[in-house]
Amino acid sequence: MDLSHLQSWIGREQRDSERLSPTLVRQFNATFDRTSDVSPGAEAPLLIHLCLAQPIAPMAELGRDGHPALGGFLPPVPLPRRMWAGGAFTFHDSIRIGEEVTRHSTITDVTLKEGRSGSLCFVTVDHEITSNGRKVLSERQDIVYRDIPQTAGVAKPVEPAPVGVESRSVIPHPTLLFRYSALTFNGHRIHYDKPFCIEQEGYPGLVVHGPMQATMLCQYAADLRGVAPRAFSFRSLSPIFDDAAFTLNASGEGADLRLWTARTNGPVAMEAQATW
Repeated sequence: MDLSHLQSWIGREQRDSERLSPTLVRQFNATFDRTSDVSPGAEAPLLIHLCLAQPIAPMAELGRDGHPALGGFLPPVPLPRRMWAGGAFTFHDSIRIGEEVTRHSTITDVTLKEGRSGSLCFVTVDHEITSNGRKVLSERQDIVYRDIPQTAGVAKPVEPAPVGVESRSVIPHPTLLFRYSALTFNGHRIHYDKPFCIEQEGYPGLVVHGPMQATMLCQYAADLRGVAPRAFSFRSLSPIFDDAAFTLNASGEGADLRLWTARTNGPVAMEAQATW
């Protein structure tokens, strides 16, 4: 892998805009079984910006997995699996329904590491989100690329995740995954094409989106405290599939709240922290 070539993508920028419509807010709320004011000027739900101004590529420019082929904005990393490894949000102001939301993205880092399953390539993208020209959110997105394991090997025993002081169960129904893919214009086949997941990727089922888990945890944090956090960060540790329920968990006091997701009897899948 030519790291110097991949690092030549550092500094590349992309800018997209989209007006937040009441219809999108209704679709977002319906997907998460939530309600909110959808009238023009009302405050938008947390993390709905992940459904706005997303890259749009024609079918002819998609790769085998449904993602846009690499080498445009993102560097052409020669590893087949691309996952959202984590990220962080700092909230400055609220997006309001009817406003023009702009996402200004910049690639800030490309690094290589060696993991237990082989080479890992991490790409960091910073996003600055404005709404009608107001700075509303700063985001760091961590993307990881890795190879597909050639053999399943012997699964190591894992320690089940603890249950939080607060806990809520979620059923990852395929329709839920499909709806979130549609909201975010995410063509990645691991979220809706089960034969592809099993036969090509070696997964036991559909993969639950990392950003959707982060959205659920951030919403949960706001519900528990009665107000949206000032900052929210998250990191994916293991995948969750549609073959079992998973839980949202929270524990903590004071200015911070520790949160995590875990499938039934499984390890921590995503860990997060909300700060007020």
